[in-house]
Parts: sequence; C-alpha cells; structure tokens
Amino acid sequence: MRVLVADDHGPTREDIAAALGSDGGFEIIATAEDAPGAVDAALREQPDLALLDVNMPGSGLAAAWEITARLPSTRVVMLTISRDDSHVFAALRAGAAGYLLKDTETERLPQSLKDVMNGEAALPVTLVTRLVEEFRDRAPRRRALMPAREGEPRLTSREWEVLELMRRKMTTAQIARTLVVSPATVRSHVAAILRKLRVPDRDAAVRLLDNSPE
Repeated sequence: MRVLVADDHGPTREDIAAALGSDGGFEIIATAEDAPGAVDAALREQPDLALLDVNMPGSGLAAAWEITARLPSTRVVMLTISRDDSHVFAALRAGAAGYLLKDTETERLPQSLKDVMNGEAALPVTLVTRLVEEFRDRAPRRRALMPAREGEPRLTSREWEVLELMRRKMTTAQIARTLVVSPATVRSHVAAILRKLRVPDRDAAVRLLDNSPE
C-alpha cells in the first residue's frame, strides 16, 4: 500500500513512518508539510492512501477536497487532535474515508488503514457509522465540476471550501469568519467560482453541485 503522509509536525511524521514501517504492507512514498505540498505530492505519486493533518498550513480539508476530486482512487484519511464532531463532518464532506485522532495508539494505525482500504470507515467510536452516508459528499459529485478539457480553469482548493460553505447557506460574513479571511476575499472567491462554473449566481452554483450525478 503506497502512502503519502502530510503533517507539519516532523515527529508525527516520524511516528507514523515507524508504525507503518513495522508492517510489511505499507510503503511511504512521499511526505509533505503543508496542503499545497500534499496536493502536489499526491498528483505526482498517485498514492493508494493519503494521510492528511487537518490543521497543517493551507488546510488539510482543502487538500482533501482537491485530492479526492482529482484522484478518485486515492483514499484520504484525516489526522487530528480535535474531537469536535463538526470537524469530523467537514472531513467527510471533503471526501475523506476516515478521521483518526493523533492520540490513538500507533500500533493500531496499520489495521485502521487496512480497514479503510477494504471499504470500512475509520472514525472515532463515538460516532455512528450511518453518519458517513449522511454527511459525506461523494467524489463523483465533485469530479462532475472538474474541467472537461485540459487547460480549462478549475476550482482551487480554497474555492472548493467556499463552494461547500455556500452549500451550507453561509453568508459572505460567515464564510469569512470560518476561513479567517476578509469578506472581500470571499467575494473574490465566489466570483471566480461563478466564472469557472459558468453560472449566474450562488444558488445556481450550489444547484450544479447538488444535481451532479452520484
């Protein structure tokens, strides 16, 4: 199993490498310290599995959106210290197949990842499995919004995040607070999304996402 590990904390990357190295079924083919680096490494190496830190620079969730959209065969698992359910739901909406806490015993990591590759969801035991289907935005829906031809403009990782928040009916001000950017920046992202999707307004962009084939 070819694995990409993306985390801005060096010791965490080393711990993961040690845990997976003890199991002959894994090979770490690339590492990254931020979201852009994770996306670049994923596109270059096309791993079977990408382990992404939720809070690494550039947003692990943004990286998950882009990797799951552009590499549907790559399974994404988020790593985090957060036990906040809203963060879990955001990860599932981004297309992640699992959400693992960093305080989980490293000895359990290989089996958890094998379970993900076998089609099971790796989630904290406090969550009910049915939430996966209720909250997860499937990759085909996002791929339907990818450019049809090479060279056409495509949504950036940040634009995918803005589109998801628009889908949750957030206002410009609410999106700005969530992403810790200015309202002017949000308006710029929205304008780029509408232009790239060739739709007249926010509602049309959300309808295009919701009506894409599963």
